Amino acid sequence: MQYRQFGRMGWQVSEIGYGMWGMGGWTGSDDKESLASLQRAVDLGCNFFDTAWAYGAGHSEGLLGQLVKANLDKKLYTASKIPPKNKIWPSNREARLDDCYPPDHIEDFIMRSLKNLDIDSIDLIQFHTWEDAWVEDDRWAQKLSKLKEQGLIHAVGISINRWEPWNGVKAVNSGLIDAVQVIYNIFDQNPEDELFPACEEMDVAVIARVPFDEGTLTGNLNLESTWPEGDWRNTYFVPENLKASVEHAEALRPLIPTDMTMPEMALRFILNNKTVSTIIPGMRKLKHVESNCAASASGLLPDDLHTSLRAHRWDRKPTKWSQ
Repeated sequence: MQYRQFGRMGWQVSEIGYGMWGMGGWTGSDDKESLASLQRAVDLGCNFFDTAWAYGAGHSEGLLGQLVKANLDKKLYTASKIPPKNKIWPSNREARLDDCYPPDHIEDFIMRSLKNLDIDSIDLIQFHTWEDAWVEDDRWAQKLSKLKEQGLIHAVGISINRWEPWNGVKAVNSGLIDAVQVIYNIFDQNPEDELFPACEEMDVAVIARVPFDEGTLTGNLNLESTWPEGDWRNTYFVPENLKASVEHAEALRPLIPTDMTMPEMALRFILNNKTVSTIIPGMRKLKHVESNCAASASGLLPDDLHTSLRAHRWDRKPTKWSQ
């Protein structure tokens, strides 16, 4: 496992981190399997774990807390997220700070997360939705500054709405946040336009999420793909999105080297960008942990392959189903 600096915080975090949404309540999740996968990731050098209160109403946080306790001899970086008060994902332009993150709500959910994790402090607390207009109402920043002074949190970040990387540039330039979490992958290259340059200038860490485009870049989707009732992917991969996603994935197949899988290629594409501090693929099974962590040791993609993949940029706009 290779490590990178986490922005101005100076933390050395693993290039491959761990996204914990799936084990919070997706169909097929099993706590025993999840804990085994988490521990395997630690054994392979992973030290950055991203969860949220919304992942099973604290269930995923509880699993991370167990992992931390089982590895007190190692520094594991904990990252969680505050849910919006109005319970609307993603946020919209009309949402006010008081609708989503009034100061009392911020403190309340940080305390809930600390209880779920059963630890003294959280390394990184993030807003689970974000609107750049909230920069003008600095009550959130004042509240988080006080919680930092109390030692309850150490860094502040935002999780940017799907396909809206521009809606975070103002927050980065404000100097009030330490990290941004944004969708970045072979298809979603648009954070490079405005967001990444701002992060470089302000020394703000970048957490790349959804590296496999919710499964498209695993190469396992087809037009007949379905999921169990209640699974979130049924609402995301509506027919129009499933068809387009499969077509875009199939267009990549001729580019995959014979000694590489599509998921490995997808992760290493992201690693070619030096602005990215860590990638957080969702992982619930040991085989996925092992293959994803191995991508770091394999290094960057060859320049010619990386250049070819850049031509597969897919600019999309939020829709009713994109959530």
